[in-house]
Amino acid sequence: MNKKLTIYCISSLILGTLIYIFQYFNVQLPKIIHNYLNDFLIIPIVLYTCLLFLKWSRNDKNFIISLPIIVYICCMYSILFEFIFPKYLSRYTADFVDVLLYFVSGIVFYILQNKPHQHDKKNQKS
Repeated sequence: MNKKLTIYCISSLILGTLIYIFQYFNVQLPKIIHNYLNDFLIIPIVLYTCLLFLKWSRNDKNFIISLPIIVYICCMYSILFEFIFPKYLSRYTADFVDVLLYFVSGIVFYILQNKPHQHDKKNQKS
């Protein structure tokens, strides 16, 4: 498993959880963190969880999530959380910046997931 991707996604999970805890206890956070950071963090968390499950279920430690699937997940999050949920649930607000953050974090996940491992680089040179 790509070590940088693992560290990035676990850090995202911890940071996102801390933000929710702070919000729950009404700890004052900077507006950008309060309104946007978790939207940036959620896609890598979801994709990493899916990746772990797919590697396990397919018994393929080299499995990766393709770019079209990543774009699909970003689209689904955008549609659900920025267009559908705000119409029916007061907790959600439509925000184009969130859509942008979903896709940027999807690209970050894709890049980290596809970065060659050091071990693989050594094998290619041999």
